Amino acid sequence: MSAASGAVPAGQVDVRSSGSLRPAEAAEVLDLVRQAAEADGVSPLSEHATLSVRHGLDEGARHVRLLESGRLAGYGHFDPGDPAEGPAGEMVVRPSARRRGLGHALGRALVAEAGGRQLRLWAHGDLPAATALAVAAGFHRSRALWQMRRPMASPLADPQVPEGISVRTFRVGQDEDAWVAVNHRAFAHHPEQGSWTRADLELREREPWFDPGGFFLAERATGLAGFHWTKVHQGRAGSPAIGEVYVVGVDPAEQGTGLGRALTLIGLRYLSGRGLPAVMLYADEINVAAIRLYESLGFVHSGTDVMFAGGGVPAQQA
Repeated sequence: MSAASGAVPAGQVDVRSSGSLRPAEAAEVLDLVRQAAEADGVSPLSEHATLSVRHGLDEGARHVRLLESGRLAGYGHFDPGDPAEGPAGEMVVRPSARRRGLGHALGRALVAEAGGRQLRLWAHGDLPAATALAVAAGFHRSRALWQMRRPMASPLADPQVPEGISVRTFRVGQDEDAWVAVNHRAFAHHPEQGSWTRADLELREREPWFDPGGFFLAERATGLAGFHWTKVHQGRAGSPAIGEVYVVGVDPAEQGTGLGRALTLIGLRYLSGRGLPAVMLYADEINVAAIRLYESLGFVHSGTDVMFAGGGVPAQQA
């Protein structure tokens, strides 16, 4: 498959490198994503993939476009990943173009981009059709990410900040390097979050939703000890806005001090003050400690994103 930028015959797959989508082509992908989100009730692409489409700054990424009669019918995002984890992909077919084999075509194109390595394929919302497609293509369920929600009408406990800790909000242009460092330590074994760079942070600072007033940093005299970064999602099609516990991270040296719980409560109180009816978060299904913490704060399981693996040699064997 070629990364050529010229016209693509109907029904052919066109693969572009990061940054090579024209603005009109990126807008077409984002419109397709919007249509699918409205039809399915869940966005088909992660924030990471969406930012890659919008800004083209994801080094090594591939944009896989599938056209029918000159119109975009499907899109796949390919991320080469790191050597240990291997490549990952996400894909979506326009609702009006489904049940014609285009999902299989996109899947085959993403597998081809993996070059014989095992591909990890995210399916957002755990939709039955996505599961059936993955199984038919020889993929197996390998990971699950829970979405959890909490109504903000329920009372919140007072945060108990550990002795010696002070909490303030993020300062743009000053706190980036310290935040990246503690994020690396807090998520050293996390396949996505722990690899964030300053560029990843600064990219999100430019997003309309970014609010340093909802980005809380916990400090000791020795430096940054943890953080809670909140986010507000504006509602679609008349639905209300919803808050998010975007990322909570605690330096490993602070484990067991109660700092994570305190930071979570501080962020929840901030979101409650924004008048939001509910707050959501994501947690790995196997992270029992985190799920128990969030359940103790009133969160319940409300949805699941599933990762399927298949299509080649496992990353550790490649």
